[in-house]
Amino acid sequence: MCWSEPVSFVVGGTLIAGGVFAGWKAIRINKRYFPVSQMPTLAGLQQLLEGHVWMGVNTVDPSMIWWASMGYIFFSWLMWPVWIPFSIYFLEPPASRRKLPLLGFVMAGLAFGLILYVPHIFHPEWVDVSISRHSLAYEDTMFLDYLIPRALTYSIYIFLLVTPAMISTYLHMRLFGLTLIAVLVVVYAFLTYAYISFFCLLAGLATFHLIYIIVRNKCCRECPELFG
Repeated sequence: MCWSEPVSFVVGGTLIAGGVFAGWKAIRINKRYFPVSQMPTLAGLQQLLEGHVWMGVNTVDPSMIWWASMGYIFFSWLMWPVWIPFSIYFLEPPASRRKLPLLGFVMAGLAFGLILYVPHIFHPEWVDVSISRHSLAYEDTMFLDYLIPRALTYSIYIFLLVTPAMISTYLHMRLFGLTLIAVLVVVYAFLTYAYISFFCLLAGLATFHLIYIIVRNKCCRECPELFG
């Protein structure tokens, strides 16, 4: 996370605790919520990895910086483009016409995420972490930089991340999609100097919205026969 090692660990621990609570509530209310409930947990694990990036930077340990950064961008580039559409797919009613497009987003997110992430394994020098205004900046090279403009890569990534929520059957999942869009706007407007770190931080905190959806069983509004 931005700012410091202790803050990363505190935020990570808080998100994981929220995810454990959300998972418990999901099991009690409806197991369809469970993949969604684990987004805070995954976001918390990502923040713990960034805490280790900070440790590596503070102790000038290139090995720790590399493996912790690789773990961190695994979530950024591969996990989230797969998990977000999968969790929304899992939440959809069995007869929903949205399930097939959502499954397509899962497969597209997997393919795109592998293209973004795997080349870094073979080119460790592509991962370049620095401190910018007391925050971590991941100025990495991407394989797709050799094929298309970076702006197009980010546009595809955002599309794969946000669209599944926006096409959900459930109003409150669509509102979560709007929350992600708001995060993107804030990062683009004010925090571009460490955009990956800030986006993952704010999107992670946005998963508390999902805990609210689960605890209040908001999907019952559209599908009382499944969630009543």
